[in-house]
Amino acid sequence: MRQSQLFTKTRKEIPSDETSKNAELLIRAGFIHKEQAGVYSILPLGLMVVSKIKQIVSEEMKSVGSTELLMSSLQSKELWEKTDRWNDEKVDVWFKSQLKNGTEVGFGWSHEEPITSLMTYHVKSYNDLPVYVHQFQNKLRNEVRAKAGIMRCREFIMKDMYSYSTNEEEHMNFYNKTIEAYKKVFERVGLGGNTFVTSASGGVFTDKFSHEFQTICDAGEDNIYVHKDGKLALNEEVFNDKTLADLNVEKSDFEMKKAAEVGNIFTFGTKKCEELGLYFNDSDGEKKGVFLGSYGIGITRLMGVLAEVFSDDKGLSWPKEVSPFHVHLVRLGVNGTTVSFADKVYDDLKSNGFTVLYDDRDLRAGEKFADSDLIGIPVRFVISDKTVAEEKIEVKKRKESESEVVSLDVALKNL
Repeated sequence: MRQSQLFTKTRKEIPSDETSKNAELLIRAGFIHKEQAGVYSILPLGLMVVSKIKQIVSEEMKSVGSTELLMSSLQSKELWEKTDRWNDEKVDVWFKSQLKNGTEVGFGWSHEEPITSLMTYHVKSYNDLPVYVHQFQNKLRNEVRAKAGIMRCREFIMKDMYSYSTNEEEHMNFYNKTIEAYKKVFERVGLGGNTFVTSASGGVFTDKFSHEFQTICDAGEDNIYVHKDGKLALNEEVFNDKTLADLNVEKSDFEMKKAAEVGNIFTFGTKKCEELGLYFNDSDGEKKGVFLGSYGIGITRLMGVLAEVFSDDKGLSWPKEVSPFHVHLVRLGVNGTTVSFADKVYDDLKSNGFTVLYDDRDLRAGEKFADSDLIGIPVRFVISDKTVAEEKIEVKKRKESESEVVSLDVALKNL
């Protein structure tokens, strides 16, 4: 993409009511636009990052056998009343409205109920199980106070996956596979080294056990306790004498850290399926309830955490796996020879399978470099009259202070 054709512009100012680092940087760099408190539009650069994250998540969910679908955001009151989760006192994040005929509806904050109801049409026998499905969808949650930028919104993109199994053993096999798949997701997006699997209660989702995936982050809303070995971490709510004794560890060996939840998984048992009429006949013809599991990753929330973790005083610094482009090609000057050389490098990069943001604008070098640092593409190629005279390219990595002038062949090795 030529930067002159990118309609979004970088900004020096930010909304006066925006206090979170992730939203400030993403707004200034042109990745998102703030519509109102807790509501953001995703702009082209942001959509590229979201698409990269979704692709990684999709690959790992498919690796454990899940099939993608897409459910409606409109929710049936009657369906959620069956599980006692329509009541605002039980679930306080509903957005609700009425159809013109007076029918009351809700807007999806989660999908256990409708997907389980859907499964009653497709699961009758043990031969129909297990079933694993996932979707990427906008969720709507009526947060009392939206905060932390895109890390806690009233509307956000979420990957939610659901598993339906014949028994607890089959369920737990998939549950544990999903833990490993989630670890791979966070490793691939660049957060593996500081993301921990922690035990937690189920909250409004389930009274059964659950696990959270917590990334060390100063802007996080949770407190976790990390063991000195760097392998074990505990949620604040389970960090007590009994848990420590069960694990045979000492309290003094843990350090409290701020963390942001980037994923969660829940076990529902058979209760919800039974409430919604989802049963199957086993090999003996006996009617049994189906085991349900639910697995979530906030896609846009994850982008916010990445912006918090991978940034500095100059701007964003994306890991290459989720960066909107492989390289930021910055042309300095409008000399015909320099323009031709830069255009050729742009075409060569594309023909070699690299995605490129080509800054072909007629701006001062300082402005271009400041924008490049703010946008945060991991590698910058600079072409100027001086480098063209040597038939070379100046290569600058976002995380490094020094640059080097090399041939195109050598430059490509930096990507």
